[in-house]
This record gives sequence, structure tokens and C-alpha cells, in this order.
Amino acid sequence: MGFGAIVAAVASGFLIGAAARYIVPGPDPMPFWLTVLIGLAGSIVGGAVGIGLYGVHGVTRTHGHVFVTVMLEILAAAGLVALYRRFVQRRPLAGPEAYRFPQRGFGIARLRARFKQLGIDPDKLQPPRTGGRAVGPPPDEVARELEKLQEQRERGELTDEEYEEARARLRRF
Repeated sequence: MGFGAIVAAVASGFLIGAAARYIVPGPDPMPFWLTVLIGLAGSIVGGAVGIGLYGVHGVTRTHGHVFVTVMLEILAAAGLVALYRRFVQRRPLAGPEAYRFPQRGFGIARLRARFKQLGIDPDKLQPPRTGGRAVGPPPDEVARELEKLQEQRERGELTDEEYEEARARLRRF
């Protein structure tokens, strides 16, 4: 196998693995090599199903067959990401816990250490937006909290610095 074939296999594995990671909701930080490995394994499984459906020469006969086979590869890889999350990271696939930063998995300890070195608590990271809306309090509640902060600042209960920090936290929503 030539160098070009190896690069193509790694690129294909990465793209399929990345698409699979995108499909499964919540953070799934993992090393590059694991994304490639999951993508390649998904390609093998999905490609085998495609061969089962269309035959060895039928997979590339039409654009539709190629499309279906690639979708099968991505879905197989997404299944592997789900298995990784469930059995290696020991996290659920849905619900609020699915959006929490993982405690275990390949490279997680190192990533957590980097976050802490930067002064970031990975357990307090905000979950991503879901359904077009931020996960958190409704906008009117945020506005009321901002008004309360302003009043506390005016009464001298909060310093300017404390006020700006609290305001920045609330504005993330």
C-alpha cells in the first residue's frame, strides 16, 4: 500500500469518525487516532452492509448506492461512538448527563489537566446550544438577574469587578 493510499485511508477514517461524533449529542473529546480508528471501523462495517445490499460490484454502480453506503458507514461509526461513550466513558447517550464533560476515556485525564492549568473547571463548562436555544434560564430571568446585579452594585454590595464577572456569567446565556 502506497503513501497516498495511507493518507486517503486516514483522511476518510477521520471524516467518517468526525461525522459520527457529530451525530451523537454531547461532547466526546477523543484523540485524533481514535476518531480515525472509529471512522475506519465504521467504514468496514457499513461497507460490508453495503456489499450485502448491492453486491461487490453494485456498491459503486450508481451515485445512490455510493451515498447509501457512505451513510451506512457513518451510522456504523456513530454506533461505535455510542458504544465508546456508554462502556468506556460510562456516560448516557441522552439527557442532561450526556452534555457533561466526561470523567474517563482516552486522553480525558490529560485534557482535564490542561483545562485546570488554564484555570477552567471542565465540570462547569456550559453545555452546547440545543434546538437553537441555550440550555439555561429563560431570557426574562436573565434580564431580572442583571437588574438585581445593577441594584446591588448601586447600593455598594458589589464591586465593579464582581459586578462585571457576574454579568459576564449571565450573558453567556
